[in-house]
This record gives sequence, C-alpha cells and structure tokens, in this order.
Amino acid sequence: MNPNDLSVDPTLVSAIRERYLRVSDAIRVAAKKAGREADAVRLVVVTKMHPVATVRAAIAAGARDLGENYVEEALEKIGAIGAVEQGLCWHMIGHVQSRKAEQVAAGAFQMLHSLDSLKLASRLDRFAGDAGHRLPVLLEVNVSGEQSKFGYPAWNETLWQAWRPELERLVALPNLEIRGLMSMPPFADEAEASRPFFEKVVALQAYLNKHYSQVAWKELSIGTSVDYAVAVATGATLVRVGTAILGSRPVK
Repeated sequence: MNPNDLSVDPTLVSAIRERYLRVSDAIRVAAKKAGREADAVRLVVVTKMHPVATVRAAIAAGARDLGENYVEEALEKIGAIGAVEQGLCWHMIGHVQSRKAEQVAAGAFQMLHSLDSLKLASRLDRFAGDAGHRLPVLLEVNVSGEQSKFGYPAWNETLWQAWRPELERLVALPNLEIRGLMSMPPFADEAEASRPFFEKVVALQAYLNKHYSQVAWKELSIGTSVDYAVAVATGATLVRVGTAILGSRPVK
C-alpha cells in the first residue's frame, strides 16, 4: 500500500462513521446519566496495527484524536498523514522504552498517556526541552496489582504514600506538563467488572489533587471498547476505543 495515496474507500468511511457515531452517542448518554457534560470526554480512536488507509478513513469519518501503541508504527503514520491533515491530535498510549524517549518528545505526539518511570520522565523532559516545548503527559498507574500491567504500583493507599518521593521529582520537571492519570483494568468480558478499578483511579486522583495541587490532575484516560460507557460514568475524560470503531485489527 502506498502511504502517499490520499484516496479513501467511501464504503469503509461509511462503516467507520456509523460505528464512530454510535460510540459517540453512547458516550453522550453515559455522561448525561452521570450528570456530566458530554464534551468533557474525548474519544481517542485507537489505530494501532491498522493500515494508513483505515486511519485516513477514520479521519474522514470524523476522528481527530488518534491513539497509537508503538512508536515506529505511529511515526510512520504521522509522516504519511500528519502533514496532510491538520487539526489531528496524536496520542501515544502504549508503553514507551526510555531509549525511544527522544522520538516521543520531539513534537510528533500531542500527549503521552503512559509515563511510568522517573527514568523515562527525565529523558522525555530533556528531549522536550531540546525541542523547545512542554510535553503533556499522563502518569500510568497499576491499580489491579497484575504483574503483566505497566504503571506505577497503586493498588492500595500504602503504595500511594511510598510513591510520593518520586512524585516530588516528577512534578518538578520543567518540560513535562502532567495532566492526570491513565490506567488499564484487568481484562473482562463484562463492562461492570472494570468499575471498581476505575473508582480506585478516581480515588487516587482525589488524593493527588489534595497533596499536589500545583498540578491539574483533571485528565483520566480510562475505558476501552469493552467498558468505555462505565468509564465515562466513573469520570473518564479520555476513552481509548479501537475495535468498536475500526473493527478487528488485521492479522499480521
């Protein structure tokens, strides 16, 4: 596939638009039931492993916030699309190795959701400073205790206390703009299974607001295709939805 081919398949655009609007409507309903404004929630369409043609179709269908998990794949797509489509916001939502910090901090991404170590933060801060800008970031937290999950250990309040010395150093970094938290609950088929984990992230947000009021902890990146409505009801400001909008990822 030629990444410079700007054509889009109208049938694909129509299918994606239908699903995009369905998810957007569900977000509005969930927000209204929770007494929230629907525009307080941003829908990030997760495009990882989808080809450039599908990403272009998603953009044509209305998507403006795009989420990627892998740095190299994201940069390839941004190179093919970013200069063509203005007004896009690219989110790096996957785990980032510290050796790839320069690529993430250079300016291609408008937000990083997965900051999970001081080592990575220090490198991002240095490279963002070299690029002459501040990088908006979310701190990834592990509220389930699953060993397979990335993120700062945060499944009980004792761990919140233990995290504070490192937090002091994180919030002092001049070229990172901490905006909130990101988390992934354990995988489950039922959306309601995620609620207690989302509530734990909200409780941590309140704790951080109390102890680090110099940071605006307003963003919560929680909720995926399975449980985004529950996430909105709990307080999500960013939901990361891929399959429910773009369909199954292509088999590599």
